[in-house]
Amino acid sequence: MLSGIDFNDTGGPLLFNHPGGIASDGTHLLLADRNNNRVLIWNQLPEGNVPPNLVLGQKNFTTNNPGSGLDQLNWPVSVATDGQRVLVADTYNDRILIWNSFPTQNGEPADLVLGGTDEGPIDRRGAIRWPWAVWTDGEKVIVASTGAGQVLIWNKFPTRNNQPPDIILQLKGKFGTPRSIASDGEHLLIGDHNALGSAQGSFFWKSFPTSDDQMYDFFIAEPRDPREPHPPIHAAGEAQGVVLWGTFTPDGGLIALGIKLHIWDSFPEDEDDIPDLTLGRRAPNEPGYLFNGGDGSSVVFADGKLYISLSNGNKIVVFNSMPTDPDQAPDFAIGSPDIYTNTLETNFIISNPVPASDGEHLFVSSDFDHKLYVWKNLPDESGAKPDIVYELPASPWDNALYGQTLALAARQRVFIWRSLPLDGRLPDIVFNERIGEVVFEELRGVAIDGNYFYLADRAAGRIYVWEGIPDEDSNPKFILTTDEPWRLSSDGDYLAVTSTQQSSIKIYSLADLSSDSQPYVLGEPGYFNLPEGATVAEGHLFVADTVFNRVLIWDKVEDVLSGKDASIVLGADKLGARPDPAIGRDKLFWPAAISFDGSYLWVGEFKFSERILRFSPQP
Repeated sequence: MLSGIDFNDTGGPLLFNHPGGIASDGTHLLLADRNNNRVLIWNQLPEGNVPPNLVLGQKNFTTNNPGSGLDQLNWPVSVATDGQRVLVADTYNDRILIWNSFPTQNGEPADLVLGGTDEGPIDRRGAIRWPWAVWTDGEKVIVASTGAGQVLIWNKFPTRNNQPPDIILQLKGKFGTPRSIASDGEHLLIGDHNALGSAQGSFFWKSFPTSDDQMYDFFIAEPRDPREPHPPIHAAGEAQGVVLWGTFTPDGGLIALGIKLHIWDSFPEDEDDIPDLTLGRRAPNEPGYLFNGGDGSSVVFADGKLYISLSNGNKIVVFNSMPTDPDQAPDFAIGSPDIYTNTLETNFIISNPVPASDGEHLFVSSDFDHKLYVWKNLPDESGAKPDIVYELPASPWDNALYGQTLALAARQRVFIWRSLPLDGRLPDIVFNERIGEVVFEELRGVAIDGNYFYLADRAAGRIYVWEGIPDEDSNPKFILTTDEPWRLSSDGDYLAVTSTQQSSIKIYSLADLSSDSQPYVLGEPGYFNLPEGATVAEGHLFVADTVFNRVLIWDKVEDVLSGKDASIVLGADKLGARPDPAIGRDKLFWPAAISFDGSYLWVGEFKFSERILRFSPQP
């Protein structure tokens, strides 16, 4: 296993892996260490980089395998406490776990559970699916049932398993995937990743909801920095939205983390109410601290200190007092030696890894990290570090390796090395925005074989095929038209095209390829769930069936064309199984990209796990 420490190994109590929510009662600090399947508890508010005292979800601070018992967790995103009780949003177990008295032992089991079954709460009123946030003040409880597009409210603290909520908010379909909660019991803020159809932003209630579907008072896509005269603008020209992860101060102020940290001295009056102070920056060349947050980050104000969980920064940063200056940096960090070090980077935990191996070397590209990682020799132990890391000016979604040639497709750019980049040398060819008459819109796939060079443009719905490696004036020999092509793979006999949004794989025979060629389509409705990668190699077909958390393998591509089922499934105990995502040696968590070098099968997991797994095929 690469892009991590090892199987069932966290690296210790102070090495987090994409931490989620934090909570405090003014004495304790609690952190949902999301990808490590644990909740960490400090019995006193930490004043430096000190290890936690307790762990929930695991028996010790080393292990991180998931589970579904009352003493186990599977990808917990949020935690809450009133000082007596502890609640955890156990996200991929579709439940909220409740400890009725504050835990005192590692791995202590929960006392109550809300959800955890297909039905969720035991009557028709809502269901807990993929919950991303939980909040309590000791009386009320709020849950963001993200997968159901609902926010559930209990007016009195639940006292029995699967007690149904008193209020359900769906906002007549205006909720998409609500993910964050901030409240002081009188006001309410809900951050939504897919609000109002497709926007990111946050819903505000000036008074706490008292009935089902009580409508919000206003919506903020992103607060405006008082230093900026206008709202932030996308390259496309639209105002950029962001989910706010917030908390309240004892005097009624609101603190919320988006791309920047925003502070209102009192609850906002409307969508035009600009924060009284905004800290941080968007880009490296701007002043201020970079709050590298992301989905699941969180903020808590306790004993005069401001604690901020940074999911993509992999640490908690702390202000010893309420910040007063827009360029002010935090005073210290927890889970990192300083406020600037990202331990994801120092431990080479790679987001969205796409592996490519020739049996001697390993290359891994990442669109999220904007990087290419190079192992000069094939790694042979877990946690092996790369020899070279390239910082790229674009985000590569796919790569292709053929002989001595390596190519990356990065939306509107293509990078090509004519000899393998084993010494840090820059690419030999860079295409910006076009090749010949082909103008790039959104390149998502690239492949190379002995005859052709292929690029898939998802937005254009086309696969461009050149004879050999093109130069800047070359026009394609063929253009294949297909809906939203993503990653590509060719072995010289067949071209595999991943159509993620159609949940299918398209296979073209290359013997008589032309612009009129029609593919064989693999995947009747419901067979795959948003597969992100398909690879043809050594005569086999490998499909990363991402959201069904499995890899399907056909021994021969011809078996696919004759309608046969896959002969091997990884991540599940039988072909028809569609397991929940989980890390583990025999489990998969959103597999997305595959490379087979004839000796080893490499699988890169997407987004919420990020492991790179190596399998040794049996003869």
